[in-house]
Amino acid sequence: MIKTDILIIGAGPCGLFAVFEAGLLKLRCHIVDVLPQIGGQLSEIYPKKPIYDIPGFPTVLAGDLVNNLAKQIAPFKPGFTLGERAEKLEQTGEKEFTLTTNKGTIFQAPVIAIAGGLGCFEPRKPPIEGLSLYEDNGVHYMVKEPEDFRNKKILIAGGGDSALDWTIELAEVASEVTLIHRRTSFRGALDSVDKVMALAKAGKVNLITQAQAVGVKGDENGDLASVIVKTKETGEQTIPVDKFIPLFGLTPKLGPIADWGLTIDRSAVVVNTRDYSTEVPGIYAIGDINTYPGKLKLILCGFHEGTMMVQSAFKYIYPDQKLSFKYTTVTGVQGMQG
Repeated sequence: MIKTDILIIGAGPCGLFAVFEAGLLKLRCHIVDVLPQIGGQLSEIYPKKPIYDIPGFPTVLAGDLVNNLAKQIAPFKPGFTLGERAEKLEQTGEKEFTLTTNKGTIFQAPVIAIAGGLGCFEPRKPPIEGLSLYEDNGVHYMVKEPEDFRNKKILIAGGGDSALDWTIELAEVASEVTLIHRRTSFRGALDSVDKVMALAKAGKVNLITQAQAVGVKGDENGDLASVIVKTKETGEQTIPVDKFIPLFGLTPKLGPIADWGLTIDRSAVVVNTRDYSTEVPGIYAIGDINTYPGKLKLILCGFHEGTMMVQSAFKYIYPDQKLSFKYTTVTGVQGMQG
Protein backbone atom coordinates (compact mmCIF):
# COMPACT_ATOMS: atom_id res chain seq x y z
CA MET A 1 0.00 0.00 0.00
CA ILE A 2 1.23 3.47 -0.92
CA LYS A 3 0.39 6.36 1.40
CA THR A 4 0.66 10.02 0.50
CA ASP A 5 -0.85 13.41 1.35
CA ILE A 6 -2.41 14.14 -2.04
CA LEU A 7 -3.15 11.40 -4.54
CA ILE A 8 -3.34 13.01 -7.98
CA ILE A 9 -5.20 11.14 -10.70
CA GLY A 10 -3.76 12.28 -14.01
CA ALA A 11 -0.19 13.14 -15.00
CA GLY A 12 -1.06 15.91 -17.44
CA PRO A 13 0.25 19.46 -17.09
CA CYS A 14 -2.30 20.47 -14.44
CA GLY A 15 -1.57 17.43 -12.31
CA LEU A 16 2.17 17.97 -12.62
CA PHE A 17 2.03 21.64 -11.67
CA ALA A 18 -0.16 20.78 -8.67
CA VAL A 19 2.77 18.68 -7.40
CA PHE A 20 4.95 21.80 -7.45
CA GLU A 21 2.42 23.90 -5.56
CA ALA A 22 1.88 21.11 -3.03
CA GLY A 23 5.63 20.74 -2.59
CA LEU A 24 5.90 24.38 -1.61
CA LEU A 25 3.56 23.55 1.29
CA LYS A 26 5.53 20.40 2.13
CA LEU A 27 2.70 18.12 1.06
CA ARG A 28 3.70 14.78 -0.46
CA CYS A 29 2.14 13.77 -3.78
CA HIS A 30 1.76 10.58 -5.77
CA ILE A 31 0.41 10.55 -9.32
CA VAL A 32 -1.55 7.75 -11.01
CA ASP A 33 -2.11 7.76 -14.78
CA VAL A 34 -3.38 5.18 -17.24
CA LEU A 35 -0.86 6.32 -19.85
CA PRO A 36 2.66 4.85 -19.77
CA GLN A 37 4.31 8.29 -19.59
CA ILE A 38 3.64 11.65 -17.97
CA GLY A 39 2.22 14.58 -19.89
CA GLY A 40 -1.32 13.46 -20.66
CA GLN A 41 -2.60 14.69 -24.02
CA LEU A 42 0.52 16.79 -24.53
CA SER A 43 2.66 13.65 -24.71
CA GLU A 44 0.15 11.20 -26.13
CA ILE A 45 -1.48 13.27 -28.86
CA TYR A 46 0.62 16.26 -29.87
CA PRO A 47 4.12 16.40 -28.28
CA LYS A 48 5.43 18.52 -31.17
CA LYS A 49 2.47 20.91 -31.26
CA PRO A 50 3.38 24.51 -30.39
CA ILE A 51 1.48 26.12 -27.50
CA TYR A 52 1.15 29.89 -27.48
CA ASP A 53 -0.67 30.80 -24.26
CA ILE A 54 1.75 29.71 -21.52
CA PRO A 55 2.87 32.86 -19.64
CA GLY A 56 6.51 33.69 -20.27
CA PHE A 57 6.75 31.51 -23.38
CA PRO A 58 5.87 33.14 -26.73
CA THR A 59 5.75 29.55 -27.98
CA VAL A 60 6.67 26.21 -26.44
CA LEU A 61 6.32 22.69 -27.83
CA ALA A 62 3.90 20.54 -25.84
CA GLY A 63 6.61 17.95 -25.18
CA ASP A 64 9.05 20.60 -23.98
CA LEU A 65 6.45 21.98 -21.58
CA VAL A 66 6.05 18.50 -20.08
CA ASN A 67 9.83 18.16 -19.72
CA ASN A 68 10.05 21.55 -18.01
CA LEU A 69 7.26 20.65 -15.60
CA ALA A 70 9.04 17.39 -14.77
CA LYS A 71 12.21 19.32 -13.93
CA GLN A 72 10.23 21.82 -11.87
CA ILE A 73 8.69 19.16 -9.61
CA ALA A 74 11.77 16.90 -9.35
CA PRO A 75 13.04 18.53 -6.11
CA PHE A 76 9.86 17.43 -4.35
CA LYS A 77 10.32 13.75 -5.28
CA PRO A 78 6.73 12.82 -6.19
CA GLY A 79 5.76 9.20 -6.69
CA PHE A 80 4.46 7.91 -10.02
CA THR A 81 2.33 4.90 -10.90
CA LEU A 82 1.96 4.91 -14.68
CA GLY A 83 0.14 2.54 -17.00
CA GLU A 84 -2.58 1.87 -14.43
CA ARG A 85 -6.16 3.15 -14.37
CA ALA A 86 -7.71 4.52 -11.19
CA GLU A 87 -10.58 2.07 -10.75
CA LYS A 88 -12.22 1.95 -7.32
CA LEU A 89 -12.39 4.78 -4.78
CA GLU A 90 -13.69 4.26 -1.24
CA GLN A 91 -13.78 6.43 1.85
CA THR A 92 -12.30 4.10 4.45
CA GLY A 93 -11.98 6.44 7.40
CA GLU A 94 -12.14 10.02 8.58
CA LYS A 95 -10.08 11.98 6.07
CA GLU A 96 -8.94 8.73 4.46
CA PHE A 97 -9.61 7.51 0.93
CA THR A 98 -8.47 4.19 -0.48
CA LEU A 99 -8.00 3.90 -4.23
CA THR A 100 -7.39 0.69 -6.13
CA THR A 101 -6.13 0.57 -9.73
CA ASN A 102 -7.07 -1.93 -12.43
CA LYS A 103 -3.83 -3.77 -11.64
CA GLY A 104 -4.54 -4.02 -7.92
CA THR A 105 -2.21 -1.29 -6.64
CA ILE A 106 -3.67 0.28 -3.49
CA PHE A 107 -3.22 3.86 -2.28
CA GLN A 108 -4.33 5.75 0.80
CA ALA A 109 -4.56 9.53 1.09
CA PRO A 110 -6.64 12.16 2.89
CA VAL A 111 -6.99 14.14 -0.34
CA ILE A 112 -7.81 13.02 -3.88
CA ALA A 113 -7.14 15.48 -6.73
CA ILE A 114 -8.72 14.43 -10.02
CA ALA A 115 -6.69 15.93 -12.88
CA GLY A 116 -7.65 13.46 -15.56
CA GLY A 117 -7.97 15.90 -18.46
CA LEU A 118 -10.75 14.68 -20.72
CA GLY A 119 -10.73 11.29 -19.03
CA CYS A 120 -10.66 8.40 -21.46
CA PHE A 121 -10.99 9.92 -24.90
CA GLU A 122 -11.23 9.02 -28.55
CA PRO A 123 -11.27 11.21 -31.67
CA ARG A 124 -14.55 12.28 -33.24
CA LYS A 125 -14.52 10.68 -36.68
CA PRO A 126 -16.41 12.15 -39.64
CA PRO A 127 -19.12 9.85 -41.06
CA ILE A 128 -17.28 9.01 -44.27
CA GLU A 129 -17.78 5.58 -45.77
CA GLY A 130 -14.56 3.57 -45.96
CA LEU A 131 -12.56 6.02 -43.83
CA SER A 132 -11.45 3.30 -41.42
CA LEU A 133 -9.75 1.43 -44.28
CA TYR A 134 -7.06 4.11 -44.43
CA GLU A 135 -6.53 4.85 -40.73
CA ASP A 136 -3.10 3.27 -40.91
CA ASN A 137 -2.42 4.35 -44.47
CA GLY A 138 -2.98 8.07 -44.74
CA VAL A 139 -5.75 9.05 -42.31
CA HIS A 140 -4.60 10.59 -39.02
CA TYR A 141 -6.71 11.93 -36.16
CA MET A 142 -3.74 13.54 -34.44
CA VAL A 143 -0.24 14.75 -35.27
CA LYS A 144 2.56 13.42 -33.08
CA GLU A 145 5.56 14.02 -35.33
CA PRO A 146 5.40 16.85 -37.90
CA GLU A 147 8.35 15.38 -39.79
CA ASP A 148 6.13 12.47 -40.82
CA PHE A 149 4.31 14.98 -43.03
CA ARG A 150 7.33 16.55 -44.68
CA ASN A 151 6.94 16.97 -48.44
CA LYS A 152 3.46 15.44 -48.34
CA LYS A 153 0.19 16.69 -49.77
CA ILE A 154 -2.06 17.21 -46.76
CA LEU A 155 -5.74 17.94 -46.32
CA ILE A 156 -6.88 19.13 -42.89
CA ALA A 157 -10.57 19.32 -41.97
CA GLY A 158 -11.84 21.35 -39.04
CA GLY A 159 -12.42 24.84 -37.73
CA GLY A 160 -11.06 24.80 -34.18
CA ASP A 161 -7.69 25.57 -32.63
CA SER A 162 -6.11 22.22 -33.50
CA ALA A 163 -7.02 22.50 -37.19
CA LEU A 164 -5.75 26.09 -37.37
CA ASP A 165 -2.55 25.46 -35.40
CA TRP A 166 -1.60 22.39 -37.42
CA THR A 167 -2.34 24.19 -40.66
CA ILE A 168 0.12 26.89 -39.60
CA GLU A 169 2.73 24.39 -38.40
CA LEU A 170 2.53 21.92 -41.30
CA ALA A 171 2.59 24.66 -43.92
CA GLU A 172 6.31 24.85 -43.11
CA VAL A 173 7.05 21.18 -43.83
CA ALA A 174 4.41 19.85 -46.24
CA SER A 175 4.57 20.28 -50.01
CA GLU A 176 0.91 21.28 -50.07
CA VAL A 177 -1.65 22.02 -47.35
CA THR A 178 -5.39 22.32 -47.89
CA LEU A 179 -7.69 23.35 -45.03
CA ILE A 180 -11.43 22.78 -45.40
CA HIS A 181 -14.14 23.97 -43.03
CA ARG A 182 -17.88 23.72 -43.31
CA ARG A 183 -18.39 27.34 -42.28
CA THR A 184 -16.85 30.68 -43.29
CA SER A 185 -15.95 31.57 -39.69
CA PHE A 186 -13.63 29.65 -37.35
CA ARG A 187 -13.90 28.70 -33.68
CA GLY A 188 -10.19 29.05 -32.92
CA ALA A 189 -8.11 31.91 -31.56
CA LEU A 190 -8.33 35.08 -33.64
CA ASP A 191 -4.55 35.27 -33.97
CA SER A 192 -4.46 31.77 -35.45
CA VAL A 193 -7.28 32.66 -37.84
CA ASP A 194 -5.33 35.72 -39.00
CA LYS A 195 -2.20 33.61 -39.58
CA VAL A 196 -4.12 31.05 -41.65
CA MET A 197 -5.73 33.81 -43.70
CA ALA A 198 -2.30 35.33 -44.33
CA LEU A 199 -0.92 31.95 -45.43
CA ALA A 200 -3.89 31.50 -47.77
CA LYS A 201 -3.38 34.96 -49.24
CA ALA A 202 0.30 34.19 -49.79
CA GLY A 203 -0.58 30.96 -51.58
CA LYS A 204 0.99 28.72 -48.92
CA VAL A 205 -2.34 27.21 -47.85
CA ASN A 206 -5.33 26.27 -49.99
CA LEU A 207 -8.30 27.40 -47.90
CA ILE A 208 -11.76 26.08 -48.80
CA THR A 209 -14.72 27.15 -46.65
CA GLN A 210 -18.32 25.98 -46.75
CA ALA A 211 -16.90 22.58 -47.58
CA GLN A 212 -16.74 19.13 -46.07
CA ALA A 213 -15.11 15.81 -46.85
CA VAL A 214 -17.66 13.30 -48.12
CA GLY A 215 -15.53 10.47 -49.45
CA VAL A 216 -12.07 8.93 -49.71
CA LYS A 217 -10.29 6.92 -52.39
CA GLY A 218 -7.24 4.71 -52.26
CA ASP A 219 -4.62 3.49 -54.70
CA GLU A 220 -3.71 -0.02 -55.82
CA ASN A 221 -1.52 -0.46 -52.70
CA GLY A 222 -4.35 0.30 -50.30
CA ASP A 223 -2.97 3.71 -49.36
CA LEU A 224 -5.04 6.89 -49.29
CA ALA A 225 -4.88 8.66 -52.63
CA SER A 226 -7.54 11.37 -52.56
CA VAL A 227 -10.37 12.96 -50.60
CA ILE A 228 -13.70 13.93 -52.15
CA VAL A 229 -14.71 17.40 -50.96
CA LYS A 230 -18.17 18.85 -51.43
CA THR A 231 -18.52 22.63 -51.50
CA LYS A 232 -21.60 24.78 -51.48
CA GLU A 233 -20.68 26.58 -54.71
CA THR A 234 -18.88 24.04 -56.89
CA GLY A 235 -20.27 20.70 -55.73
CA GLU A 236 -17.91 17.73 -55.43
CA GLN A 237 -14.24 17.80 -56.30
CA THR A 238 -11.53 15.21 -55.82
CA ILE A 239 -8.34 16.45 -54.14
CA PRO A 240 -5.21 14.25 -54.43
CA VAL A 241 -3.59 13.84 -51.00
CA ASP A 242 -1.02 11.78 -49.17
CA LYS A 243 -2.44 12.54 -45.74
CA PHE A 244 -5.93 13.39 -44.48
CA ILE A 245 -6.21 14.87 -40.98
CA PRO A 246 -9.80 15.33 -39.74
CA LEU A 247 -9.63 17.34 -36.52
CA PHE A 248 -13.07 17.47 -34.93
CA GLY A 249 -12.05 17.16 -31.32
CA LEU A 250 -12.22 14.32 -28.84
CA THR A 251 -15.13 12.49 -27.28
CA PRO A 252 -14.53 12.43 -23.51
CA LYS A 253 -15.47 9.49 -21.33
CA LEU A 254 -15.02 9.68 -17.58
CA GLY A 255 -14.65 5.94 -17.14
CA PRO A 256 -14.64 4.71 -13.50
CA ILE A 257 -14.65 8.33 -12.17
CA ALA A 258 -18.32 8.53 -13.16
CA ASP A 259 -19.09 5.91 -10.46
CA TRP A 260 -17.44 7.71 -7.55
CA GLY A 261 -20.56 9.49 -6.33
CA LEU A 262 -19.64 12.92 -7.66
CA THR A 263 -21.93 15.36 -9.44
CA ILE A 264 -21.33 15.04 -13.18
CA ASP A 265 -22.43 17.51 -15.84
CA ARG A 266 -21.73 16.70 -19.50
CA SER A 267 -18.91 14.29 -18.71
CA ALA A 268 -17.21 16.73 -16.32
CA VAL A 269 -16.98 16.91 -12.52
CA VAL A 270 -18.84 19.83 -10.96
CA VAL A 271 -16.67 21.86 -8.55
CA ASN A 272 -16.83 24.91 -6.30
CA THR A 273 -14.72 27.74 -7.73
CA ARG A 274 -13.61 28.78 -4.25
CA ASP A 275 -11.12 25.91 -4.15
CA TYR A 276 -12.20 23.50 -6.94
CA SER A 277 -13.56 21.03 -4.42
CA THR A 278 -16.38 18.60 -5.11
CA GLU A 279 -19.32 18.04 -2.78
CA VAL A 280 -17.31 15.20 -1.17
CA PRO A 281 -14.87 16.73 1.38
CA GLY A 282 -11.32 15.87 0.45
CA ILE A 283 -11.98 15.28 -3.26
CA TYR A 284 -11.04 18.00 -5.74
CA ALA A 285 -11.04 18.22 -9.55
CA ILE A 286 -8.77 20.49 -11.61
CA GLY A 287 -8.13 21.04 -15.31
CA ASP A 288 -10.26 19.92 -18.23
CA ILE A 289 -12.07 17.29 -16.20
CA ASN A 290 -13.97 19.82 -14.06
CA THR A 291 -16.77 22.22 -14.86
CA TYR A 292 -18.22 25.40 -13.37
CA PRO A 293 -19.86 28.59 -14.69
CA GLY A 294 -17.42 30.39 -16.98
CA LYS A 295 -15.07 27.41 -17.30
CA LEU A 296 -12.25 27.81 -19.84
CA LYS A 297 -10.37 24.67 -20.85
CA LEU A 298 -6.92 26.24 -20.91
CA ILE A 299 -3.73 24.90 -19.35
CA LEU A 300 -3.03 28.19 -17.61
CA CYS A 301 -6.48 28.07 -15.99
CA GLY A 302 -5.72 24.55 -14.78
CA PHE A 303 -2.48 25.83 -13.22
CA HIS A 304 -4.52 28.37 -11.23
CA GLU A 305 -7.03 25.72 -10.18
CA GLY A 306 -4.23 23.46 -8.95
CA THR A 307 -2.71 26.28 -6.93
CA MET A 308 -5.98 27.06 -5.17
CA MET A 309 -6.68 23.36 -4.67
CA VAL A 310 -3.48 22.62 -2.72
CA GLN A 311 -4.00 25.65 -0.48
CA SER A 312 -7.42 24.24 0.44
CA ALA A 313 -6.02 20.71 0.75
CA PHE A 314 -3.42 21.87 3.30
CA LYS A 315 -6.14 23.45 5.46
CA TYR A 316 -8.25 20.31 5.11
CA ILE A 317 -5.43 17.99 6.17
CA TYR A 318 -4.03 20.27 8.88
CA PRO A 319 -6.93 22.40 10.14
CA ASP A 320 -5.04 23.45 13.29
CA GLN A 321 -1.86 24.57 11.52
CA LYS A 322 -1.43 28.11 10.32
CA LEU A 323 -0.73 28.31 6.61
CA SER A 324 1.87 30.98 5.95
CA PHE A 325 2.00 31.86 2.27
CA LYS A 326 5.51 32.64 0.98
CA TYR A 327 6.80 33.91 -2.33
CA THR A 328 9.30 31.70 -4.17
CA THR A 329 10.97 34.88 -5.46
CA VAL A 330 12.03 35.58 -1.88
CA THR A 331 12.87 32.14 -0.52
CA GLY A 332 13.42 30.06 -3.64
CA VAL A 333 12.29 26.46 -4.03
CA GLN A 334 15.04 25.12 -1.79
CA GLY A 335 13.90 27.48 0.92
CA MET A 336 10.38 26.13 0.64
CA GLN A 337 11.71 22.58 1.01
CA GLY A 338 13.73 23.35 4.07
